[in-house]
Amino acid sequence: MPRKGEVPKRKPLPDPKFTDQQVDMRRRVTKFVNTVMRDGKKSIAERIVYRAFDIVAEKAKDDPVKVWDRALNNVQPKVEVKSRRVGGATYQVPVDVRPDRAIALGMRWLIGAARDRSDGRTMQEKLAGELLDAAANKGNSVKKREDTHKMADANKAFAHYRW
Repeated sequence: MPRKGEVPKRKPLPDPKFTDQQVDMRRRVTKFVNTVMRDGKKSIAERIVYRAFDIVAEKAKDDPVKVWDRALNNVQPKVEVKSRRVGGATYQVPVDVRPDRAIALGMRWLIGAARDRSDGRTMQEKLAGELLDAAANKGNSVKKREDTHKMADANKAFAHYRW
């Protein structure tokens, strides 16, 4: 944490490819590309995402950005649990998820589920498959969201420890 005030939140640049979309949607696509990126290799991450979108457009016969947005909305959690230490005991306290954190978690879970797919295909194909599954409300990323909600529901008794 900085000593001198709050650090301003920087907005990513809008995505250069999807100019027909709204600016906030284009910013989210850029954020998604940045989340896919490893070791600062942005051109490779862009290639992976754009080719996955091409595969999605081919298979779903729909606008790939809309399919991606639907998948992201299906994966975003509404509540999560946070550890809270009270009198020597640690409780899993359910808390609501902020919208920006929900988007970040959704992106992370989509990409993680795509990377964990074990079929010997390329990352573009894995990501496209996970996006199509998540848009249809199935797949590992949606399962992760369901598990998070179940955990929060099971620990509802400790909600009074919320801070």
